[in-house]
Amino acid sequence: MKRVAGVDGCKGGWIAAIAPAEDDSAPVIRVVPRLSDLLAEPDAPVLVAVDMPIGLPDRIEGSGRGPEQLVRPLLGGRQSSVFSIPSRSAVEAQDYAEACRLALATSQPPRRVSKQGFHLFPKIREIDGLLRAEPELVMRVVEVHPELAFRTLAGRPLLHPKKIKGAINPAGMAERRRLLAQAGLPVSVLEGPAPRGAAPDDLLDALAALVVARRIAAGRGTPFPDPPGRDSHGLPIAIWTFAPDPPQQDAAMTDRPVTRPMIDEAAARIAGHARVTPVMRLGAGALGSEADISLKLECLQHAGSFKTRGAFNNLLSLSVPEAGVSAASGGNHGAAVAYAAQQRGVKATIFVPEISPAAKIEAIRRFGAEVVIGGAQYDDAQLACDRFVAETGALKIHPFAAPETIAGQGTLGREWDGQEPDLDTVLVAVGGGGLISGIASWFAGSRVKVVGVEPEGSRALQAALEARGPVTVSVESVAADSLGARNVGQLVHDCCQGAVDHVALVPDAAITEAQKRLWRDFRLAIEPGGAAAFGALIAGAYKPGKGERLGVLVCGANVDLAKLAVIAG
Repeated sequence: MKRVAGVDGCKGGWIAAIAPAEDDSAPVIRVVPRLSDLLAEPDAPVLVAVDMPIGLPDRIEGSGRGPEQLVRPLLGGRQSSVFSIPSRSAVEAQDYAEACRLALATSQPPRRVSKQGFHLFPKIREIDGLLRAEPELVMRVVEVHPELAFRTLAGRPLLHPKKIKGAINPAGMAERRRLLAQAGLPVSVLEGPAPRGAAPDDLLDALAALVVARRIAAGRGTPFPDPPGRDSHGLPIAIWTFAPDPPQQDAAMTDRPVTRPMIDEAAARIAGHARVTPVMRLGAGALGSEADISLKLECLQHAGSFKTRGAFNNLLSLSVPEAGVSAASGGNHGAAVAYAAQQRGVKATIFVPEISPAAKIEAIRRFGAEVVIGGAQYDDAQLACDRFVAETGALKIHPFAAPETIAGQGTLGREWDGQEPDLDTVLVAVGGGGLISGIASWFAGSRVKVVGVEPEGSRALQAALEARGPVTVSVESVAADSLGARNVGQLVHDCCQGAVDHVALVPDAAITEAQKRLWRDFRLAIEPGGAAAFGALIAGAYKPGKGERLGVLVCGANVDLAKLAVIAG
């Protein structure tokens, strides 16, 4: 029977949780003085997931190795648990002062070594020496991070740290034990004593590593980055986790065009490619309201908007032909597709309408795509894009009317839900409807009310919901470059019908005022479409109740700064 192991460093050497790869039987917990002892046994594990860095770059660019920079944003308040590992020469230094000197000389920006990180160096050197001496072990030993494993199990960043000022935090330990129990580990092991030479938190970290090892053995492993990098000795540089288990969903919800499991799969697919964006909590009584208000700052996403999520989900789930990808866009979708294509080494051709702001067109070109002016309005650009796709065979990435796009945008709702689990209502700006379709698909059947926000002069979703089917509307709004679709289409209508509570309409003056106040009060430079949901709140188009926990999406930062300067006065 093949066995796998989760391993963590401890005072006595290494604590290992060893179990069969293919069933949920109780693991054997032991402490070994050297990792090589575990790997040299006759029935040694075929796979070892170890909580210790593997692979040491000769130079460090940014705040640590690539995996650390990718994983850290996923952990919310637990980011500090991911140490910044310095270069190989610094790790090989035996003296702290020398390690700091070498780290400063081989990092940009220059960074010293933390005392806590320095204490890990002997164990890092032990693994490094073992894998370099026995290269056949490289395929059997992978690096994991327990907090990333716990975050994957929870579907969100954890609420409580394991330790506070070096002391065990009971709330944090209980939170992690619950997650491990849900993953199938016996309570008797989770609540039992750690073996001699290991601490209780070491035990939980080894068990979390075991969960990852089992998932990797089952073909569900996910590395950060994907594919892993390599150091100058050929050792992999990647932190591994796994694709999460799909949550149970009510049968009534599985009939929807886009479901929670589809969004979960998209989240696993784009993890490490799209940013986890923060929430700004304004608190009760903010903006003169009796509600408890927070802002979801998706404006900080790569390429300036949520569109990056859908773009990556398309590129990572569909086959890309030699002709590359093509999209029609008022700007943000084009910038996102261009960015994702650049990151994946794919050719991109983007068709934009004449009304696209220069700032957005410049962003698309900056990401290496070819820009083609495709007509006066968005729908004209879409027709030009369709002709191009028919002639060349390029893959069309639709900004809203595609399940892959909607599931990708739905990851925003999933992420938001994890950051703000007690929300009552979310306000979401609507253009073509891909974003609100994804968010509504995530929250469908829950207690969270999803409210759309459209400009008075561009109300394609409200008109479709009223008509019980997609209809074509005229468009005239200050936000028409991003919220200017004339028809949302059948897929968006079907996703939103019964899942969107209602659509609030805002005048252009309220959108402009929202831009002004977001800059004045929060120093957020936001385009008109990205400020629309905030405009609905300050203009009274949506009036929250007393004590209502309201989330407002701020979703686009590709603004013409010269125009914003005029608005801000």
